[in-house]
Amino acid sequence: MNKDDMKSNSGSTSMAEGTDGVTVGGAKMVREKDIVDNAVNASNVTTLVAAVQAAGLAETLKGDGPFTVFGPNNGAFEKLPEGTVDTLLLPENKDQLTQILTYHVVPGTYTSADLRVMAQKGEKLTSVEGQMLMPVLEDNMLYIQDAKGGKSMVETADVISSNGVTHVIDSVLMPKS
Repeated sequence: MNKDDMKSNSGSTSMAEGTDGVTVGGAKMVREKDIVDNAVNASNVTTLVAAVQAAGLAETLKGDGPFTVFGPNNGAFEKLPEGTVDTLLLPENKDQLTQILTYHVVPGTYTSADLRVMAQKGEKLTSVEGQMLMPVLEDNMLYIQDAKGGKSMVETADVISSNGVTHVIDSVLMPKS
């Protein structure tokens, strides 16, 4: 998929070329920046940014893509058992951290409109990590269900970047080990 395809697949967003998009964590997300460069400016995803950097995935997520990222906010990481994030950020746990983070990334660009259609059809997504994620609609709210049956609500949808789209979610998705 090339950049022209991504622009035509922007779904429910109303961002015109060269304009600011949605606000995430107090910062305007802009189409001209890549996923990582947008995320580093958002105060509500600092734990995710630190984890991506610790796992050595920042350069990958700055690449051409396109990627769809389900980005857990800071509150999502706070829901994990105490000490989990600190343990995952240790160098000796890089493989486990990488597995969890790549489970939050899907190749391609899937806007909330695309995900809603998939949810209605019962379709699944295959993450970069290799396991399935399932978009789910409940009370007209969009959730992403992980391999263990946990559901994470999409809090901020359609954060369009130069190399894909991010959806900020309220829980960390967990792959089967």
